[in-house]
Amino acid sequence: MDEREDVPKDFIKLKSEKLSVDEVSELVTSPCCGAVSLFIGTTRNNFEGKKVIRLEYEAYTSMAEMEIKKICRDVRRKWPSVKHIAMHHRLGVVPITEASVIIAVSSPHRAESLEAVTHCINTLKAFVPIWKKVIHKHWCTYKQHVCHRVLVNIH
Repeated sequence: MDEREDVPKDFIKLKSEKLSVDEVSELVTSPCCGAVSLFIGTTRNNFEGKKVIRLEYEAYTSMAEMEIKKICRDVRRKWPSVKHIAMHHRLGVVPITEASVIIAVSSPHRAESLEAVTHCINTLKAFVPIWKKVIHKHWCTYKQHVCHRVLVNIH
């Protein structure tokens, strides 16, 4: 790849199909970067001491994509050397051990990509309208991914 063509890119995807670590990693690989940092969030078999059967994710898709774009812009302001950012989140049923979210960031050096990927997952969990339904053996629980902003109407 010609380095002039390797302009910074953001790859955002919400999908119901299985996520691929290789696909996401390849999206951010760049000849001018010595670091690709990944975060892979997987479905574990327990939640708050209870056995989990599976997770189910729902999203307000257009707003979720808009919020993820804001996260990417914020990363580029805080870590200008970051080259590419990929944030893929699975929707629908996610069985035990499968990935629900994969985030990858490339940069010339590891410190920036590690800090940026941590910022991405923490901000995604705090502000992006994606909801997790935890399916237990005998019941289910919704765990909201997003912090509600309180709107105050002053008369």
